[in-house]
Amino acid sequence: MTTIDVQRMSREEKLKLMHELWEDLAREGDAVESPAWHGEALRETEQRVVSGVEQVRDWDEAKAELRKRAG
Repeated sequence: MTTIDVQRMSREEKLKLMHELWEDLAREGDAVESPAWHGEALRETEQRVVSGVEQVRDWDEAKAELRKRAG
């Protein structure tokens, strides 16, 4: 196993590493089981959307809203 000093890495190096990690994990996608609460959370969200309590948003709109809240 390799130890990586993330603090010393440039932003570009970090992004490249994240991409490589994601690609590696994606190859094993079927090997990772979602926890039971994921299914329940999805069903609850679907119920809120169907009942009109929650609305579906465009991804770009949702990102803008999250950035606004964070910033």
